[in-house]
Parts: sequence; structure tokens; C-alpha cells
Amino acid sequence: MDAWVCKDLVYKIVGAAMEVHNELNWGLLEPVYNEALHRELKNQGVDSQCEVTLPCYYKGELMDKYYRLDLVVVDIIVELKSVTELTPAHRAQLFNYLRLTMKPMGILFNFGEEGLRTERYYFDRASNECILVDVNMKPVKKKTYPHY
Repeated sequence: MDAWVCKDLVYKIVGAAMEVHNELNWGLLEPVYNEALHRELKNQGVDSQCEVTLPCYYKGELMDKYYRLDLVVVDIIVELKSVTELTPAHRAQLFNYLRLTMKPMGILFNFGEEGLRTERYYFDRASNECILVDVNMKPVKKKTYPHY
């Protein structure tokens, strides 16, 4: 699924997150928002997977440790935070997930601020960059994030 094609699905995910934020407000723990968003997406008829396991390898060998993705909706990774402010480390986490899975789109939500903060990123495989995009899936001021 191309990032430009999934615009409508991204819109639905963001709408569901807004509904969760309106219902629960801000400042709760991340797992509460994770479950609530998963339920809201289900209520709206959008299939999502919650806490998806992502295996890790070291020199080609499968490790006992793994990452756990908050939500995956088709080819979109949804990363949730409940912090006072998003940091480059929060973005790097999403970017690493996008690179490891090769999924084209990621959404970063922060429920820890008074207003719901949303950032959308397109992963460009050719350049290995994560590009901040607006609601119309257009790049925002050529702001890209190369591999950390």
C-alpha cells in the first residue's frame, strides 16, 4: 500500500484517536489509550492489530528479545505516547519500526498534551528516509529524518 493511497485510512485512524482523546481526555497511561484506540477502531469497522510482536536479529540469529508495536492497521504503524512533549527519541522509535517492517506509513500520537498531537510520516524505501507529511500526504517543508 502506497502512502498516498492510504490517505483515507489515515484519516479514519486520526478520527478514532480524536474520539478517544475526547472521551478520556489527556494524561492517562499509554496502555489505556492503546486499548481504547484499538476498541474505537474496531467499533468503526477498522481492523487493527494490537501489540504486534516484531522479532529482532543479531548477525542473522533470532534473539529472545523483540519489539512490540502499539497498533498496526493494514500497512500503517501507529505509535502512541502519553508524555509532556514528543522528543527525537520518540520519532526515532517509529522510524526504526518503519525501516524494520518496510511499511510505508506511520502515525505518532501523543495523548500527554492537552490537545492531541499527531504526526504522520511516510517511509521512502529508496532514500531510507522518514518524511513528515501533512493531512493531504504532502511533504512538510522537506523535513526528512535520515537513519539514526
